[in-house]
Amino acid sequence: MTGPDRPDPLATISAVRTAVLEHDGHDPLDEAAALALKHHGTEGAAVAVAEDGFALVRGGELTLAVAPQARRRGLARRLLAEVGPAWRAWSHGDHPGAAALAATTGWRRTRDLWVMRRPTSLPLPALVVPDGVTVRGYDGEAEQVLAVNAAAFAHHPEQGSLDATGLAERMAEPWWDPAGLLLAVDDDTGDVLAFHWTKRHDADLGEVYVVAVDPAAQGRGLGRVVTLAGLHHLADAGVAEVLLYVESDNTAAVRLYSSLGFAHAARDTHVQYSR
Repeated sequence: MTGPDRPDPLATISAVRTAVLEHDGHDPLDEAAALALKHHGTEGAAVAVAEDGFALVRGGELTLAVAPQARRRGLARRLLAEVGPAWRAWSHGDHPGAAALAATTGWRRTRDLWVMRRPTSLPLPALVVPDGVTVRGYDGEAEQVLAVNAAAFAHHPEQGSLDATGLAERMAEPWWDPAGLLLAVDDDTGDVLAFHWTKRHDADLGEVYVVAVDPAAQGRGLGRVVTLAGLHHLADAGVAEVLLYVESDNTAAVRLYSSLGFAHAARDTHVQYSR
């Protein structure tokens, strides 16, 4: 969907992405889409670009963005029509323009993903680790981490699909720190029972990136244990704020995070549309 009279897709995506992030405060590309572009470009994706916007479909998922100065001119609708079929799309920040486009093009709101935040100035409970378990940093247990992740997120459409390639790509990112991937390990067997993968975006911002508990180890409070271990790790690293992403209807997780001082603001909502 490009040609001699079309802008360069990767350059256009980069420019529009920067403009949208600066104006809206939300990146129009989620991590998976950004990593796919970084490592594979537009290979295997359908792309439509204009001077001030782009639409990209990979694996049935649509990413569409229009630069602020070009909005309200029908460009998003034209890009959507040109790029071809897609079945899922995210609106980062629950943008009203995305809601209006969805309402007139056959898309329906199907998921709300919340961002919750807590300042590290709030005191944390002490970390109490159950007998027979050690919490420590990552030391090469990639296969076990992937196995626990797959079991814990078997029904999660994004996180559950993490494979060895995806893990390696994330571990190649500048923010990767093996000490920030906290594992709860059985002292007798050496098996990884649960983990909390933390992420430092910069000196001031950290993230509860992934928390996973092997279903066979549930009921032992390990989710709270590894969550607290990661929060202590990030606080000790000096970040001012920690964020996390959680499904709005995951009552148990929202309750846990709320009990640890996390709060959600309405603008911190990402919406998935489907058709």
